[in-house]
Amino acid sequence: MSACVPARADSARTKHIHPPHSPPPGGPRRFRLAGADVSAAIAVFLIALPLSLGIALATGAPLQAGLVAAAVGGIVAGRIGGCPLQVSGPAAGLTVVTADLIQRYGWRTTCAITILAGLAQLGLGCLRVARSALAVSPAIVHGMLAGIGVTIAVAQLHIVLGGTPQSSVPDNLVALPAQLANLHPADLAVSVLTLTLLLLWPRIPGRAGALLGKLPAALIAVAGATAVASLTGLLLPKVDLPSWSSHALATLPDGPVLGLLAAVLTTTLVCSVQSLLGAVAVDKLVTARPAPAGHVKRSNLDRELLGQGAANVVSGSLGGLPIAGVAVRSSANVAAGAVSRNSTMLHGVLVVIAALLMVPALELIPLASLAALVMAVGLKMVSLNHIRTVTRHREVLVYAVTTFGVVFLGVLEGVALGIAVAVGVALHRLTRTRITHDQVEGVHYVHVRGQLTFLAVPRLSRILHQVPPGAEAAVELDGSFMDHAAYETLQDWQKTHTAQGGAVDITGRRPGTRISEPAEEDGCRCRPWTPWRNHQCERPPKAPPPDAHGQAATDGSTGGTLGAATGTNAPGTRDTRDTAGAPGAPHPPHPPGASGAADGPTGHELARGISAFHRNTGPLMRRELARLAREGQQPSQLFLTCADSRVVTSMITSSGPGDLFVVRNVGNFVPLPGEESGDDSVAAAIEYAVDVLKVRSITVCGHSGCGAMQALLGAEHGGARTPLQRWLRHGLPSLERALPDLEARANEPEQEQRQGQGQGQGPQDGHSRPLLAGRGPVDAAERLCLANVVQQLEHLRAHDSVARALRAGDLELHGMYFHVGEAQSYLLSEDAEGGVFALVPTTDLTACPLHRLTARPPEYLTVRAAVPGAPRRGPV
Repeated sequence: MSACVPARADSARTKHIHPPHSPPPGGPRRFRLAGADVSAAIAVFLIALPLSLGIALATGAPLQAGLVAAAVGGIVAGRIGGCPLQVSGPAAGLTVVTADLIQRYGWRTTCAITILAGLAQLGLGCLRVARSALAVSPAIVHGMLAGIGVTIAVAQLHIVLGGTPQSSVPDNLVALPAQLANLHPADLAVSVLTLTLLLLWPRIPGRAGALLGKLPAALIAVAGATAVASLTGLLLPKVDLPSWSSHALATLPDGPVLGLLAAVLTTTLVCSVQSLLGAVAVDKLVTARPAPAGHVKRSNLDRELLGQGAANVVSGSLGGLPIAGVAVRSSANVAAGAVSRNSTMLHGVLVVIAALLMVPALELIPLASLAALVMAVGLKMVSLNHIRTVTRHREVLVYAVTTFGVVFLGVLEGVALGIAVAVGVALHRLTRTRITHDQVEGVHYVHVRGQLTFLAVPRLSRILHQVPPGAEAAVELDGSFMDHAAYETLQDWQKTHTAQGGAVDITGRRPGTRISEPAEEDGCRCRPWTPWRNHQCERPPKAPPPDAHGQAATDGSTGGTLGAATGTNAPGTRDTRDTAGAPGAPHPPHPPGASGAADGPTGHELARGISAFHRNTGPLMRRELARLAREGQQPSQLFLTCADSRVVTSMITSSGPGDLFVVRNVGNFVPLPGEESGDDSVAAAIEYAVDVLKVRSITVCGHSGCGAMQALLGAEHGGARTPLQRWLRHGLPSLERALPDLEARANEPEQEQRQGQGQGQGPQDGHSRPLLAGRGPVDAAERLCLANVVQQLEHLRAHDSVARALRAGDLELHGMYFHVGEAQSYLLSEDAEGGVFALVPTTDLTACPLHRLTARPPEYLTVRAAVPGAPRRGPV
């Protein structure tokens, strides 16, 4: 229901009477002005005062017009606008437009055009089209600002030299040699002093520089030049502020209708685009601020457009310059620590006070000093950083055309020319498709770079028919778009080529397709057969070097293979159901042309995976991770599992960031507490999860084909002790529980030590071996995996923090077994005698204890997106 519509028909007439015994309602909210806003307002005011006079001078308008625009921009736009910390006023980007209007129509008609432009902005704001202004290519915007900056700098150079600027850049360039021959030394000296102070003031080293740097360089430059000119008695043209009683106001526009409409459109366009882009930039500055003093809302661009329109209407009515958001003042406002729109409004009030009370001091400022200040601002608008950015994105042509168009034709004409070039460049990129054909080791590669449209179909068909019938071919699509004509051409050729006995492999960079890159140095060809493996490279496993007897090298200290404890199966005990494919299926073959070399460093694989996260998953997760960063971790469950790389906890539990507190180690062991045989890292994680994070359940998860269990079965318990052997001793109680006939293999001194510390008591007649639902373990390794889960749950109960939480009823313990090859999870049944791991069904999930596993009520059971941790969810 809309907030503007009363909930009941008589609700508008209902009188809310204050109850007699309740406290009186709070009074009206009292206005508070933060100290940070006061200091920021003063800093912005000191920058705005000389710049406003300088921009008014550069446009040829009355100097009071700059002060009027600065005051109105601060008060009106600051109060109504949607960007709290953006400071509005006369902007350098409007100088060329305003100067041209004044020269064509006069000052009073220019004020009327400013009013009409403000009304147009109000209309656009009501239509909520502010976001559409951001669709303009940044290359066009930067090119427009660069062209305006060049125009300002060339025009002000004549005033710096003691002359008068011409009406256009070509005229100013033509008149520059004569101006250099007839320069005025006094004007030049004051200008050079202003520029010197402007450049050197922020670079004062040491503690004095840090202290003096708080004063704005623009104020110091103008004040220093004014003081030197006054003390030396130089005869220079200075600021002339006539009486406010003779200040010229707006009149009815006088001129050709089409010309006036073009003037209003140009002013509206430049004011709106500059203000909206400035608001976006201010948001970025506020976000990057290290420690903001208060929360600042993000910009409302439609409201900002309304505020700019209202400010232009008021400024034009009072005889002020057009108004837009000013980057220099806005960045100073943010850097000074402003926390609300009060700083912007207070800066406008200070400008009003200065315009009324500081007229004698302002009239001492030399015009050459203001011209030098504005010329420096214009040169800064030609940003080398922007040029590098557009060059990197291959849009330098759009930037250059827009810049030269603004300089030699005008702002509106230059922007229109830039838009036309940008559209042409976009169409050229859309239709430009490179199709190549190469043959490598008998495989024909057709590589398509760019978008496949009907325009590229003739070339595509010609290249495809260069592949001989019956040959093996791979078509690599390196683009993001394919229209229907190209799709049919490609599919028809594939069917024909396959019917003739050939093989066709179509790959690409779209989700779900296989990426082939034979040109890489390491021969990597990624095959995203599942979303979980979308950036991993398939390579044949490296065979271990043979020993003296020609056998594969093993780690003799454990009696198993060296990789046994890291998740690989021991020789002769491999379970083919744990492979990536179907039961018993071999490893997928390498695609044509893939290299089996794996000698190089794997750092590029890590970088490629991180890049894929930044490109695909990061944008989806950014908001959720930002929330977790603010709120801290609040997991519902401690999940203790093996370090095996095939066990992906988020995948098998359908959980995401912040849901699980995961502890992984070789064999998912929970060592019993004790000085000699305990393990502080696991115990510390358990204590932290239970006592600090207040998890509601702990799950011990074992898995099939566990390398630690394989190593435990084949370990020799005598002789030298390696770190792996010392760690595997925590699994001896599980070994005794699962295989009583092997207890004699345990080391006798260790048995006595464990008995002395109250550890595993060895096999007992009352012990029943845990089973899987519907069948028994297939081998000794699986029996040991199941028994290990049960044994580690007993070890958990021996920890003080867990025991206290269990007694209080605040904690649940769960056992889980994950069969890798079957992709099936089993939960330990609490009421079944002997411990039976029951298969979690795929239907009627609310009836099974899976919700306890994920620590969520049944109605919130979800399946997450294919990318691990992605926020997209859907019902099971």
